Amino acid sequence: MSTSTLYDRDFYAWANEQAGLLRAGKLTQADIEHIAEEIESMGKSEKRELVSRLTILLLHLLKWQFQAPKRSKSWQNSVEVQRISLDSHLRDNPSLKSVLDSAISEAYRVARLEAENETGIDKNIFPVTCPWSFDQMMAEDFWP
Repeated sequence: MSTSTLYDRDFYAWANEQAGLLRAGKLTQADIEHIAEEIESMGKSEKRELVSRLTILLLHLLKWQFQAPKRSKSWQNSVEVQRISLDSHLRDNPSLKSVLDSAISEAYRVARLEAENETGIDKNIFPVTCPWSFDQMMAEDFWP
């Protein structure tokens, strides 16, 4: 079975085969093009994780600020969990700090729509751009 066919038919087997080839130094036998694609995909996945966690954090901060009477321990816990998870994710992937501004912008656009959906508050009530800096939203004592 050719390497490309194995890649298409049994990714797990392909990955193990490629790892063995790389460890053995058999680079000419390795499926370099697919390996490169998978490595790029892993990087994109890490960025998606960053945006996803930022979205949840921003959603709950918006709800916290704009629905004060409905504040709950659940919202508070969600904010705290996302802060911890974001901190850990950025420690594991420090180069993601270079895309924080765009990630926050992307996450905020989604959080604003989700906040409208979950609260019933028209999205135009929420600021158009994220009103908080990354340092603010990550600060333990920040509760808008």
